[in-house]
Amino acid sequence: MRHSTKDNYLYLTTTPVPRLIVSLAVPTIISMLVTSFYNMADTYFVGKINTQSTAAVGIVFSVMSIIQAVGFFFGHGSGNYISRKLGAQETGNAEKMAATGFFGALFMGIFLAVVGLIFLTPLSLALGSTPTILPYTEKYLGIILLGAPFMTASLVLNNQIRFQGNAAYAMVGIVSGAVINVILDPILIFVFDMGISGAALATVISQICSFSLLLYMCRKGGNIRIRFRNFTPSLAFIKEIIGGGTPSLARQGLASVATILLNVAAGAYGDAAIAGMSIVTRIAMFINAFLIGFGQGFQPVCGFNYGAGLYARVRQGFWFCVKVGFIFLLVCALAGMGFAEEIVSLFRKGDPDVIAVGAAALRWQFITFPLGSWIVMSNMMLQTIRKPVKATIISSARQGLFFIPLIFILPHYLGLQGVEMCQATADLLTFILAIPLTCSVLNEMKRKQAEQL
Repeated sequence: MRHSTKDNYLYLTTTPVPRLIVSLAVPTIISMLVTSFYNMADTYFVGKINTQSTAAVGIVFSVMSIIQAVGFFFGHGSGNYISRKLGAQETGNAEKMAATGFFGALFMGIFLAVVGLIFLTPLSLALGSTPTILPYTEKYLGIILLGAPFMTASLVLNNQIRFQGNAAYAMVGIVSGAVINVILDPILIFVFDMGISGAALATVISQICSFSLLLYMCRKGGNIRIRFRNFTPSLAFIKEIIGGGTPSLARQGLASVATILLNVAAGAYGDAAIAGMSIVTRIAMFINAFLIGFGQGFQPVCGFNYGAGLYARVRQGFWFCVKVGFIFLLVCALAGMGFAEEIVSLFRKGDPDVIAVGAAALRWQFITFPLGSWIVMSNMMLQTIRKPVKATIISSARQGLFFIPLIFILPHYLGLQGVEMCQATADLLTFILAIPLTCSVLNEMKRKQAEQL
């Protein structure tokens, strides 16, 4: 852990890149894995209730994606700016951006909670709830929305602390909340017999705990403190947040739309199909959590060194992350292909319809899994170094540009199999698109590097 802004600058611009990324990635990987694990915990424990509850958690996940999209929009938008300004040793602007991003996300979270609660029933239906799933969706969603302000603000704090090179502090806040959620899930669901409402309440309590701890962590390790007097919603800062955060908003927002369309498409084949696809989504997210966490360890390295004009270090870090990510995902894909039924049955044992749909979809997902390394690292690098157009194109492609039309086309011709293979097909097309977009920027940095010599 570092103890001042100056220490962070020297640490991030002089430490050997592979060792630096690994040291920063360990806490972010732990944060992502634990966060993803507690998302899976909801699915696991709710799966013990009934198929409708499992499906409801999957349906509400699209709303949580929207809430997360807002948090990542402000968090990445402000965090990218903060890392570049600290790299350029402009601390005053970084402090103003930290407050602007935090309070912007908090106010937007309150707005989402109020609107969502007012339109709870029509929103639940629009998300893809069938008549049998609707009561469970309303119970779960009604409570989840209460935590929206804490979720958006927590994501901002987590990203801002991480972009300052203090990922270990961010990890403490996120992991603590996740552990609380996993402990509370079985207690509230089964001991207090609250059912799906208990799962939602456990999630909200954990989010409040994470928020409180992260706010406290802002006072540690040389992190920028959040002060309301620094809240500066000027046009210049808003433009920076939009430029740096739009790729995240597009990625998460389209992920929400994609989840809704996936639930609607799967719903044509019954509640078991929705439940099966929901389980696969959580499994894929859990494995990808390692890749995203590893990439998040790269982002402060990328931002600081790009801001300092050290382009060779940015390129070296990018290629290192792509290689490590590819090998990891390849191993997971090969291992998972042979045990798809066993993996899915962990969440809904004794339900052959759910297992059949989930296993088939999981195998399709694993076919293109290793390609995600290039896609994710490309998107993170382009976003961090302020290439918003290219970053937004890549982040929008996987679950927007390609997935959305495919979820209409493939099921029309291939039925349920079309639903199961949709994400894998979208991933392949996104990989092809990302190659020229990323290589052009890598070559541009190489030219800048040569000009410095």
